[in-house]
Amino acid sequence: MDRKDFLSIWKQNRLENRPSPLAGLDPYNGPWTQKQAVHLLRRLLFGVKKVDVDKVLSLGMTNALKDLLTVDPIPAPPLNVYSTPQVVDPDVPFGQSFVNAPINAALPPEYYQARTDVFKAWWVGNMINQKANITEKMTLFWHNHFAVEADTIQIAQAMHQYYKLLRDNCLGNFKTLAKLVSINPAMLRYLNGYLNSKAAPDENYARELQELFTVGKGPDSKFTEDDVKAAARILTGFRINPLVMPLTYYFDFTQHDDKDKKFSAFYKNKTIYGRVSILGELELDDLITMLFDNIETARHICRKIYRFFVYYEIDDQIENQIIRPLADYLVQQNFDILKTLNLLFSSQHFYDNASIGCVIKSPLDYAVGMCREFNIAFPQPVNDVTLINQYLGWGGIASLAAYQGLNIGEPPVVAGWQAWYQQPQYHEIWINADSLANRNRVAENINSPNGVPILTVTLKIDPIEFASQMPNPRSAFDLVKDSVGYLYNHDLSDKSYNYFKSFLITGYPNDSYWTLAWEQYAGNPTDPVLKNAVSTRLSALYKEILSQAEYHLS
Repeated sequence: MDRKDFLSIWKQNRLENRPSPLAGLDPYNGPWTQKQAVHLLRRLLFGVKKVDVDKVLSLGMTNALKDLLTVDPIPAPPLNVYSTPQVVDPDVPFGQSFVNAPINAALPPEYYQARTDVFKAWWVGNMINQKANITEKMTLFWHNHFAVEADTIQIAQAMHQYYKLLRDNCLGNFKTLAKLVSINPAMLRYLNGYLNSKAAPDENYARELQELFTVGKGPDSKFTEDDVKAAARILTGFRINPLVMPLTYYFDFTQHDDKDKKFSAFYKNKTIYGRVSILGELELDDLITMLFDNIETARHICRKIYRFFVYYEIDDQIENQIIRPLADYLVQQNFDILKTLNLLFSSQHFYDNASIGCVIKSPLDYAVGMCREFNIAFPQPVNDVTLINQYLGWGGIASLAAYQGLNIGEPPVVAGWQAWYQQPQYHEIWINADSLANRNRVAENINSPNGVPILTVTLKIDPIEFASQMPNPRSAFDLVKDSVGYLYNHDLSDKSYNYFKSFLITGYPNDSYWTLAWEQYAGNPTDPVLKNAVSTRLSALYKEILSQAEYHLS
């Protein structure tokens, strides 16, 4: 299947199955079945484990959301798995963390990139090992919103600090997070804030703070070039202190423009009065308050939340029934993100059939999701070799996602990844001739006996383990139907089920022979002949399921 065929099938399904949305943000009170549970988990997590589906089903929507809308403590930091006895890291022994290592000109140049690569692998490892909550998915949302590029930052310690900032505050207060991002060393470096001075104002961050991070570029967002200039003057004087670790910012009031700053009618002709000496830093608070007093900030972030978690298309009906009421609620809740997400994820609109299975999986949803759905085993760090191998495995998944268009830590532009903002394609950008072929090769190889080799690590699916989670694996039809229901989250025709079933019973006169093969294996699971008999057919089945267009949808 090429990109054209894939998109034709997807668009046909959406046109046939996309009814008008249910009433806005009214609480959902419909059935709570596997369909709704898997939909919720897919949107809040990377991939869905069967055990999580069962738990969410037993809890019900309200209690499930209480568990899902929580933040885990940050995992143990990334480690030095890159240095060698011949070329040592002068500050960090092998197996120890580098995140608090000082800035050192004597560091071998190749280790700047090595630390960044390790950080990216570790980040993906956090996604693979995530608990059943929104923490990692929401961190990616903020990384896409407040985008910085590791290749520009170059200091992995700063990237780790930035990741931690986004993660710790991912369900907190949006207004607070905007302030913290503005003075974070990574952002000061990325958008030249550390160069902004009264003698030479740099408008880079002032522009993106308005255009991308707060009021946005919506039809009613009318900030002016003079507003950008005034904001840039407020932001003068913020600097990075490279002599401490973790890195910090400081305010150099000698570089701050302490004159009054006047804004346009879009901001109600607001004047932010200049402050002298160290009090000049407080002008940033005044700027943030002004931006968040404008309703366009709430509407802009709610549109981005909707496109990330629900669907890319926002027509007049969605704008009026979903976006604007959600934005009003966000303002009423003083920009509390957790409460706002809870309202959206418990709404009738979110569980409408039109909202289920309607988006193409991002490369991370695809790659990390497959690892989690099939419980793919990664090396456990019992010694130096297995520690390296663990990071190689995580790095392999990071590379796979990067090849498909989402290089974690490296959004291509300050606006983030195009699939979440670029009209009219949006998420269709994830699928092209190369990325679709790559996904299908992964599906084939990861279901083969040789798996996917990543240097000294091999990743592969254990099809028997996966099939054993299904309610009735001894029945070929039930196994196919249950597997498809879990991996696709929608029903197929009997013709399609029978097509998939053929991979289990080809060469057998009827279904009972699969039942016999499974029962013989289950009775003697250590017998290599019996195991191979079911494993080979299951691998062929799951390769085919993963290769179909439906698996690429969430």
